[in-house]
Amino acid sequence: MTNEAFLQARDLLLRHREDYATAVRSFHWPQPTEFNWALDWFDAHLAAGERGDRVALKIVGIDAATRTFRELSEQSNRVANGLRELGVKRGDRVLMMLGNCAALWELMLACMKLGAVTIPATTLLTADDLAERVRLGGVRFWITDAELADKLHDLELPVTRIAVGNRKLGWKSYDELAAGVNGAAEFRPDGVTRADDPLLLYFTSGTTSKPKLVSHTHASYPIGALSTMYWLGLRPGDIHMNVSAPGWAKHAWSCFFAPWNAEATVFIANIGRFNAQALLQAMTDNGVTSMCAPPTVWRMLVQEDLAPHRGVLNNLCGAGEPLNPEVMDAVERAWGLQIRDGFGQTETTCVIGNSPGQTIKPGSVGRPMPGYDVMLLDSDGNPAEEGEISLRLNPAPTGLMRGYQDETGAVRRLEGPVYRTGDIASRDSDGYITYVGRADDVFKSSDYRISSFELESALIEHVLIVEAAVVPAPDPLRLALPKAYIVLVTDAEANRETALSVFRHIRQVLAPYKRVRRIEFTTLPKTISGKIRRVELRRQEVERARVGERSPGEFREEDFPELRD
Repeated sequence: MTNEAFLQARDLLLRHREDYATAVRSFHWPQPTEFNWALDWFDAHLAAGERGDRVALKIVGIDAATRTFRELSEQSNRVANGLRELGVKRGDRVLMMLGNCAALWELMLACMKLGAVTIPATTLLTADDLAERVRLGGVRFWITDAELADKLHDLELPVTRIAVGNRKLGWKSYDELAAGVNGAAEFRPDGVTRADDPLLLYFTSGTTSKPKLVSHTHASYPIGALSTMYWLGLRPGDIHMNVSAPGWAKHAWSCFFAPWNAEATVFIANIGRFNAQALLQAMTDNGVTSMCAPPTVWRMLVQEDLAPHRGVLNNLCGAGEPLNPEVMDAVERAWGLQIRDGFGQTETTCVIGNSPGQTIKPGSVGRPMPGYDVMLLDSDGNPAEEGEISLRLNPAPTGLMRGYQDETGAVRRLEGPVYRTGDIASRDSDGYITYVGRADDVFKSSDYRISSFELESALIEHVLIVEAAVVPAPDPLRLALPKAYIVLVTDAEANRETALSVFRHIRQVLAPYKRVRRIEFTTLPKTISGKIRRVELRRQEVERARVGERSPGEFREEDFPELRD
């Protein structure tokens, strides 16, 4: 039976899609003691009756496939039966290292039905990364595609291996497994699934430290994704394209739970190496109505002529890192649509966002989503106009993780009155929240607080700059000086003339105390999920200051006599 409380909560958010005040006031998290989203929602609701014939998943390009809700329900039953025959049981850890192929969605549903714990992993992992995840995650089963199986076949791991695609010696065949037991499309669970049972283990992207292992339950992501659905503004019948690689939490947010909570179609454009024009064309050709992409992708898209690709789009979102206002302006000029920013973490679903129909304030990520009570706290734990984004734990929002899993395999549940995200923001009198930066990305220069994100947003307004990362460079007089590592557009020359142009631009758009005083043209270190690792740049600056060296590619404001006041 469909969980009625879940359905009612979902319907309330759909009904008040553009009435933020009523949604926030009226919404309450469903609190089932037993819940299995794949069985109680996907099978019982989405795959039932006429809804079952609607397209649930459409992949174009590489590994093209189309699946209805009913087809996915039946195939995931066969896969669950096959996995059970192989020995997968409730609580087993299954590491899934797949790209965007139909098997990924079939396996996610199948593992959920079995009560197994899925550990999604990016296909970009090195052999050492993979071995460490197997060890820390207590993995018993590893599923990947035939190409990666070839690359990693010599890796000794104490796991059962399953390959999707061509048969591999020493590997179980996914195709045979997916045929199920006697081809049966029915599945019987071995018992009830408690809402607090573990469902997903995610490794964080590690922008400032080693990745942590985040534990989510059968409630926290499936039910918690109701807030993500509300932020995305999805409705039944939408075709939603989310540009996000499997293995990261945003993929589960916007390619799995949120769209299917809304009865929308998940659309994937597998275009191989990123090509902005090909992505836009695929979106237009396939009637995409809703789109979400990270800032890096939006910055590449606005380099193209967007006008011919408006199509039937009515919904745009951005997440992953804060979106620069100038990129949002470029998209609005071309399509007449605003990109609605949002904020969340691997540890949560969408916490803050600009929901449909609401006034968007430039630079703001919006207001707390229904079900989230957001506080800004200073270093002493007191409420502040600017402080660390924090969530009350009594009661905790359903979309928040259980806790972090430690080296022993135990989950350290969150304790205390609040969960502190490590992200700094400010809030205005209307309740709109503006992201300032990670706690480590806000620094002082001459006793002024500097936000890396604010300076980066100003920098990329320059026509030659694609991306920038600002970090503190130690300075004996001012404590630190803002330094920018800059990625230039193709064909731009990293020379003195370009540097002078950048410094002049900075003087036009930033107050004197905020000005970037040093720049370096380079590439940016990133996590495998694409987030900038400013921590590496900060360490580099500290080490250079310690030994008294200057980067040979660095330009300093004082090097330019023509800039002297």
